[in-house]
Amino acid sequence: GWTMQRADRPIGIFDSGVGGLTVFRAVQKKLPGENLIYYGDTAHLPYGSKSAEAVKKFSLKIGKFLEREGIKLLVVACNTASSVVIPLLRRTLAVPVLGVIEPGAWVASRATRAGRIGVIGTEATIASGAYLKALRSYPGRFRILSVPCPLFVPLVEEGFWNGNVTREIARKYLAPIKKWRADTLILGCTHYPFLREVISKTMGPGVVLVDSGEATALRVSQILTQRGWTKRDGRGRYRFYASDASERFKRLARRLLGVTVDRVVIKRFD
Repeated sequence: GWTMQRADRPIGIFDSGVGGLTVFRAVQKKLPGENLIYYGDTAHLPYGSKSAEAVKKFSLKIGKFLEREGIKLLVVACNTASSVVIPLLRRTLAVPVLGVIEPGAWVASRATRAGRIGVIGTEATIASGAYLKALRSYPGRFRILSVPCPLFVPLVEEGFWNGNVTREIARKYLAPIKKWRADTLILGCTHYPFLREVISKTMGPGVVLVDSGEATALRVSQILTQRGWTKRDGRGRYRFYASDASERFKRLARRLLGVTVDRVVIKRFD
């Protein structure tokens, strides 16, 4: 009885904007039967340049809102938020809470051959040292070089996924990691998979790119299986919320997910 009902409940996914749609897509691919609710905090984007206190405040409100919507599991699809709010959300919410950093670090720790791992992310994520901490908790000897790439998020949000400007900025940002001969690169921001082609070309062949969204989807699947909460039948249904300007959100969702998001409900907590 009860686990049945639990299984039918949606998975909640939230991010500061549209970047988390890469995590949404990965979960959707891995678990096509699951109902998903996505919340993009577009009014407060980007989180990467905000204080930890501000990010905690936004995340707590969104987490509580999604719990009221009846989710069975919360995915914090934002690296910046994952680096500061996971313990707080785990203490406050009754549902399991999963960030994108631990799964991404785990996959990278398995993928690296020489133990040289590059990490790119927002200034806040890199400054938090969250990937270093996570990697140190896995067996193996890793050397890590982290580089903040603050212009990547606005480029993605404005639709500059390719072209000269993007390639030039990628070359500048990634030069130190390339020169250092990293064999694995963690895309430590959910926006970065949009730039996968450019990043991959810049890094050259033989460098494994770790998409934390794919790693997180794998972990979601494991947690649901362990608890017997996997939804067994039918196609998943999706709901989208944003705190502001849903037009750009719809446009990017269409480009990224290949689905027409006809309704984005504006939900603010001011």
